[in-house]
Amino acid sequence: MERKMRRFKQQLDVAAAEAILLQAGNGILSLVGIDGEPYGVPISFTFDGERYIYFHSAVKGYKIDCIKSNPNCSFCVVGQDLIVPEEFTSYFRSVIVNGTIQILSEHDEILKGLKLLCEKYSPGIDPTSEISKCINHVAVLRLDIENITGKEAIELVRNRKTSTE
Repeated sequence: MERKMRRFKQQLDVAAAEAILLQAGNGILSLVGIDGEPYGVPISFTFDGERYIYFHSAVKGYKIDCIKSNPNCSFCVVGQDLIVPEEFTSYFRSVIVNGTIQILSEHDEILKGLKLLCEKYSPGIDPTSEISKCINHVAVLRLDIENITGKEAIELVRNRKTSTE
């Protein structure tokens, strides 16, 4: 469900939010626990630049149980967090993605997710051997993005406005 941001002047456009998703190294995947309680887990990821975020995982565990029980999820990434003590604030940029997550079963889609992860975390290295070693005992998860919201500190908005005047 898309919600209006209360501090709309701080909202990043979709391109800026997607840029954060492309460069950030990890985020917090929030799921609905099998007991109905929230469950958040730090996780590495890759964004395909369009509408999917891919993760890899063990094939068994609480995260997998949660996804099987309820596919609704939220994913939060902090792209910048510069603490400015003398101003009692931080200059942050962050993104929250909402959508549904699934455990992939189609070989081509699993391979696509693994290759994208390898390109992000091991650029320029041929991933063929590594993928061959793990493909039969790794789960690949795909978050289907329904909504992206980016936000930045008001100080960054002001600084950008001042520099363009």
